[in-house]
Amino acid sequence: MTPTTLTFGHWLLRNDLFSVTKGVIAFTAILAFSTPTKATEFDLLTASVVDINHAFDAGALTAERLAELCIARIQAFDQQGPRINAVINIHPQALELARELDLERRTTGPRSPIHGIPVLLKDNYDTFDMPTTGASIGLTNSMAPDDAFTVRRLREAGALILAKVNLSELARSGVSISSLMGQTLNPYDLTRTPGGSSGGTGAAIGATFGILGTGSDTGQSTRSPSSANNSVGIRPTFGLISRDGIIPISYTQDTAGPITRYVADAAVMMDYLVGFDAADPSTWSGIARAPKSYTAFLDSNALQGARIGVVEDAFGHEPIHQEVTTRVLAEAEVLRGLGATVFPVRIPEVSHYFANLSDISVGNFESAHFMNEYFASLGPKSRFKNLWEFVQNGQVHPPILERLKQDLEIPNALQHPDYLIRLQRQAVFREALVAVMDRYQLDALFYPHQRRLVVPTGPEPPNQIDRNGFMASTTGLPAITFPGGFSAPTADAPIGVPIGIEFLGRPFSEGRLISLAYAHEQHTRYRKTPVSTPALPGEKITY
Repeated sequence: MTPTTLTFGHWLLRNDLFSVTKGVIAFTAILAFSTPTKATEFDLLTASVVDINHAFDAGALTAERLAELCIARIQAFDQQGPRINAVINIHPQALELARELDLERRTTGPRSPIHGIPVLLKDNYDTFDMPTTGASIGLTNSMAPDDAFTVRRLREAGALILAKVNLSELARSGVSISSLMGQTLNPYDLTRTPGGSSGGTGAAIGATFGILGTGSDTGQSTRSPSSANNSVGIRPTFGLISRDGIIPISYTQDTAGPITRYVADAAVMMDYLVGFDAADPSTWSGIARAPKSYTAFLDSNALQGARIGVVEDAFGHEPIHQEVTTRVLAEAEVLRGLGATVFPVRIPEVSHYFANLSDISVGNFESAHFMNEYFASLGPKSRFKNLWEFVQNGQVHPPILERLKQDLEIPNALQHPDYLIRLQRQAVFREALVAVMDRYQLDALFYPHQRRLVVPTGPEPPNQIDRNGFMASTTGLPAITFPGGFSAPTADAPIGVPIGIEFLGRPFSEGRLISLAYAHEQHTRYRKTPVSTPALPGEKITY
């Protein structure tokens, strides 16, 4: 029986369910484990950060030209052609800023490996020079007084903030529809959503409108679009990356993280997102917990000797789940073939909270308090002083408006008995997951990010269902989502719909998760460009 036809039951029988048989110096690690697409060719659609730096160093490419190429793709495919509908605003001075970065490179050298690299920001990240809308009509002209901490770190490293992109309005659903932009489409299948809430970033990175992207993740909002768009997304351990300057939902569950086309690009981006920020008290817990550079973990042999637990409770068993289940179990066999010890594990709490997520989620209790703080941070020029005024204005996508109204109706939300009980359940769930990893000496837990293919669009698309991302978001544990291949091709999805797989680890084990995902990626090479957004003239440069 070949891996592509393995059923979940066959795989369990075969493997015996009950047996347990930061900086430029660090960037050299990527160079050691990476090879340009061709020794003398730059190809925008396949180029990693390493490839781009090779072209920069050879004088074959400039930051200005790279920005022009990305803008040309936005102009060709975002509101024309397939109309992906991901980009809210292109930075009005993008090319001028790119020229300044080029001049700096020529005179004093690059600041970092991401010097001149175009970044797409989910538009709930504050920027001092562009509106931060949360994809809401009510915030169309809202200007923050300064950059989010993470945006400032990226700019300091020389990254080019190219554009801000759509999201599920205020990051509060999984389909990436908003009052400001409407529905963003999945470039791999234009009849499907791009996941969410960071679906604008996921779709835009999938279509190469930029090279690096940011997401925020309260439930699974960085990893869902990564899964749906053949990309890589990291949800860090609670406290590793500051949330200051990102429109909030939940102090307990909000995180920020990268969305990129390759694991190595996510690793190098992490180096410039992580750091202590006095404006976000959670980052006290991350002090001295990050490595010198995450790129040091880019080891193509990292699966040799690794121990991986396949979470049986995270798979669906209905016909609609079969394509994802078969694909992900085939990838478990790939892990085994690359030297890992792979076996199923049972975690009953996963099944329970999958079916009863409201028993453990706390965002609705924390929302009003932290949104009020955010509006206050915008200063006296803000159109709204608090969430109540914003809701009264009513310029919000109707399903999101109803959720906000419900959040406002919870009396004494942060002292509510149900809130305190849910926090306790989160701690117990976290202990249960770590206990399984400890019991079997696992490097990571492994499962499909979404048990079925990403949902179709529609007049009012249903929220994403059958997602497993709650395992990390309700526990504060780190997870990385990365390409696991595609469903069978169809007329709507010419190369198939992307299927994302996920590793979850112990607190602050991001480096190990990166190494495992990188090893899988280097041997599978599942990254493909969507048929709907093909190559344009000038995107290949021979040098």
